[in-house]
Amino acid sequence: MTKLCLDPNIDRPDDAYADLMAAHEGLSKPESDALNARLILVLANHIGDRDVLRQALEVARGAQPAE
Repeated sequence: MTKLCLDPNIDRPDDAYADLMAAHEGLSKPESDALNARLILVLANHIGDRDVLRQALEVARGAQPAE
């Protein structure tokens, strides 16, 4: 099973965060929620591994991923 990477892995994370925030500028709450949902689906497709996605969901819900 492939393991979810939880180590810092983004080049210039502050800039990546700023890009994410900029994508939401001017959007209503429902539009922002829809953008987040689409982004999650795009990134899930890019990952392409259901085991890794399950681990990410566990971490996002506040649990440690299963070994």
